[in-house]
Amino acid sequence: MAKVSFKPGTLIYPLPAVMVSCGDIDGEMNILTVAWTGTICSDPPMCYISVRKERHSHAIISRTGEFVINLTTVALAYATDWCGVKSGRDFNKFREMRLTPERGQVVRAPLIAQSPLNIECRVTEIKPLGSHDMFLAEVVAVDADEKLIDKATGAFQLNHAQPLAYSHGRYYGLGERLGGFGFSVKKK
Repeated sequence: MAKVSFKPGTLIYPLPAVMVSCGDIDGEMNILTVAWTGTICSDPPMCYISVRKERHSHAIISRTGEFVINLTTVALAYATDWCGVKSGRDFNKFREMRLTPERGQVVRAPLIAQSPLNIECRVTEIKPLGSHDMFLAEVVAVDADEKLIDKATGAFQLNHAQPLAYSHGRYYGLGERLGGFGFSVKKK
């Protein structure tokens, strides 16, 4: 198979496109769209977001030490994009995109009610990396849309919410399921 060489870059795609809410539900709030996010540990549950230092939300998260990762859907694609290209210095993103701030279980940062899954995070470390700072965080609570809980198993079914993915500057809905973990070795 012939290969083409590229300069070093970040070509690990697709990624989840998430809206990160920050601030204080009783005060200043903002939403930041992030694709540099992921899980880093399961016990204790930890994740990260990477944010450019000049972004309005960087200062808010640095000050409060909290944020919420709100998973997005095809229905939230427009708001996800808009919140990524407009600055919270100039707009109230909740109002402009008609998103509903909701009180979380633990953190003071608002949840986005329209998101099917909200992951409440408390920053444990800020790691400067270059163009971005990585906010390492402990997951302190998870809030899931009850309509996406399988009544028989209690499992959360994000696939029914049509999650949004980001790949090299474009947004996509996810395709059909191909199998489950271990399907390649499962006895028939």
